[in-house]
Amino acid sequence: MRLGGAGVTVLVAALTIAGAAPGHAEPGVDVGPTGTSLMHGDLASTDSTPHPGPGRRARLAASSVPGGACAATFLRRDQIPVSLCTQFVGPGGVAVPTVTSFHPRTAAVIARLPLTKGGLLGGVYGYLDGRGRVVVADGSGAIVRVAHHGGLRAPRLVVEDRVSLAGHVPPGDAVTGLAPDYRGRVWFVTTGGVVGTVTPGRRPRVASMRLRRGEQMGNGLSVRPAGVSVLTTHALYEMQAGADGRPHTRWRRAYDRGSARKPGQLTWGSGTTPTYFGPGGDGWVAIVDNADRAPNLLVYRSDDGGLVCRMKAFRRSGQGTENSIPAMGNTLVIPSTYGYQYPPQAESGGPSRPLSAPFVGGSTRVDVSASGCRRVWENDDRIATLPRLARGDGVVYALGYGPLRPGPQQLGPVYLIGSDFRTGRRVLTLPVGQGPLDEPMELTGTIGPDGTMWQATVGRMLRFTAH
Repeated sequence: MRLGGAGVTVLVAALTIAGAAPGHAEPGVDVGPTGTSLMHGDLASTDSTPHPGPGRRARLAASSVPGGACAATFLRRDQIPVSLCTQFVGPGGVAVPTVTSFHPRTAAVIARLPLTKGGLLGGVYGYLDGRGRVVVADGSGAIVRVAHHGGLRAPRLVVEDRVSLAGHVPPGDAVTGLAPDYRGRVWFVTTGGVVGTVTPGRRPRVASMRLRRGEQMGNGLSVRPAGVSVLTTHALYEMQAGADGRPHTRWRRAYDRGSARKPGQLTWGSGTTPTYFGPGGDGWVAIVDNADRAPNLLVYRSDDGGLVCRMKAFRRSGQGTENSIPAMGNTLVIPSTYGYQYPPQAESGGPSRPLSAPFVGGSTRVDVSASGCRRVWENDDRIATLPRLARGDGVVYALGYGPLRPGPQQLGPVYLIGSDFRTGRRVLTLPVGQGPLDEPMELTGTIGPDGTMWQATVGRMLRFTAH
């Protein structure tokens, strides 16, 4: 999430924190349509969808100016897109988290519901439940469910449920991410290191525990039937909940967090959300660390934390990433964000080392087996949104820029980019717009069953379709 400007610097911090996977909903999982109901695609965070994308002849079919930037977009069963946006209101452009519905053909805003302003990340991570409601934390210290009523004729957004987290989120702390599990509970994590669950019922039960002092969380959490993966600025955790809902650690693996934050990352530590993939769809879990000279891809067995493989995440791409890792089968695609210039207010963990670097970009495919990791390809795609891997057509879609030119860093025009998952070769380069209106900001899009792709920029909501 990237851009300059007074109001946008607050927005950027809110939005960067910004799953083939168990791409289907299992009994007991309170989640909406397959592939379009979670920020990272599915509970395993494979950043993938079973649907095909808009294809090699994609076109920009519609757009709108929602008055803010939308970090994550979900698609209901009636094909109405609902987004978690940051709306700029009042003098000075105060950033207010806002649930926003869009018209499925024109992309026009049809309903808005501002949430209580609080921690920047609370209005960013969320998901769509089985009844088509957006589940998100607001600034009052509660998890709320926001429903869209009235269809397209009389659209309105209404809070239908609210569960207070009082006594579990300390003053000054805020919810970073949340997701449902396979037992019907809602898991949440906070920036300050609290991990908790909400067990539904007539009187919902909240239970929580705190991880080691000094460890913070700036990413989402990933879920499989047997556990939940949580990544802090120091370590990767596999967790479970007891009969009372209280989380406990099954295993912990510290990683190399380096000597400082890197340019193009927001915190001092790994910038990835853990990705479940591999045998059975979740037998392995992958992250990228923050080692000084070159970050490492680390793949562990989900059940016991045994190391499957460790290798340099990149060869020639920028040496760092703030993005989640798309996955399909036993294969990962790792995008680089090294060198991207975030506003200072968006960054935490002290100054980066070095203070700046060119945004080289690049993505790489790594195939994993029980005997190790093997790099298959590496390309030069300078992508600037969270990529979405469309398993239906084998293309990785994202917004991005043209080649890096000599001289002062210029991001230049923005394109919809598609790369072949098998070869890494570019198959789509569609001009979209120009910054600052269409700065991609690492926002997250979604792809519907008919191949329609919804993707926000800092200033617009875009609807892409096939010709």
